[in-house]
Amino acid sequence: QVQLVESGGGSVQAGGSLRLSCVASIDTYSSCMGWFRQVPGKRREGVATIDSDGSTSYADSVQGRFTISKDNAKNTLYLQLNNLKAEDSAVYYCAARLRKCGVIFLRLRREVDFNYWGQGTQVTVSS
Repeated sequence: QVQLVESGGGSVQAGGSLRLSCVASIDTYSSCMGWFRQVPGKRREGVATIDSDGSTSYADSVQGRFTISKDNAKNTLYLQLNNLKAEDSAVYYCAARLRKCGVIFLRLRREVDFNYWGQGTQVTVSS
């Protein structure tokens, strides 16, 4: 059974930083992984993805502020959130695809292309 467990969410003021972690029960070395976020009443949005070879892709709204990374030795995915804005407030989800994404899927950041999901962690940014 695949498990993805997120942590690191919380409340922060605008301009602040957070670091989200996702411990996976799978081999992150060979997997494509991503961070998505969702606010009530809206579709889940792909924030950032990282392929098995380390290639990354970001939504325009977070480019230059968020950094996705992974530690394959620990099977852990990270998302560093800097210069946070009120509009970044959402539940953040870790997702995994048990194979390489490739350039197209990596850049599309579509929910449907990922097979496994964590339970989510809340990020709240106050202005």
